[in-house]
Amino acid sequence: MPDGRVVQEMFAEVAPGYDRANRALSFGVDQWWRRRAVRWVGAKPGELGLDACTGTGDLALALRRAGAAVVGADFCPPMLGKAKGKTGLRGGPGRARADQASAPALDFLAADTLALPFAAATFDFATVAFGIRNVSDPVAGLAELARVVRPGGRVLVLEFCRPAGRWFAPLYRLYFGRVLPVLGGWIAGARRSAYQYLHDSVMQFPEREEFLHLMQRAGLVRTELQLLTGGIAALYRGEVPA
Repeated sequence: MPDGRVVQEMFAEVAPGYDRANRALSFGVDQWWRRRAVRWVGAKPGELGLDACTGTGDLALALRRAGAAVVGADFCPPMLGKAKGKTGLRGGPGRARADQASAPALDFLAADTLALPFAAATFDFATVAFGIRNVSDPVAGLAELARVVRPGGRVLVLEFCRPAGRWFAPLYRLYFGRVLPVLGGWIAGARRSAYQYLHDSVMQFPEREEFLHLMQRAGLVRTELQLLTGGIAALYRGEVPA
């Protein structure tokens, strides 16, 4: 399991170039994945959502554009600083109505996914994009997301996956294992080890049916998945028992 302190320091290092590297390395498809996540979690006006491991806030902002009020939480302050910069927020946590007076509320705060500072059943849904594999105990993290979501609410995870296929899988392994760590470090202005960690953590993390089993162990029901872009990413959704 990843060491939380090491992961926190690594993301602090890559924060300045994180978005730039994501767009370049995924050829922009990461934004499309987030839009699919918003649709599949069913975010709508009047709802309150939590985006855990929010990073620089891209998914939180996409959920807000769908009309939901959103709290984005992350344990890495430099990443949160980038997220707040996208909304006009500065300093400590505060509700942002940055684009227009009638926009849904958006809040960012520092919090550990394993110990969220919210009462049970606070949110209508919770999401986490490319973050659950960085949690030292993924089942406990999923259970904590389920705790703060109301009965009948939704928990959605967007995560990398390992594609199958006779031709595509070897090409993916070549790019992901050899090219991405070098390019990622160069584009983000960080050590290569940060993007080597990305490769290694994805290769070792449970996926597809195995990950659905983790969601079930965390107490979620009606779990299902969608594969994206030839199986290099996946959406996982479950519900909190009513």
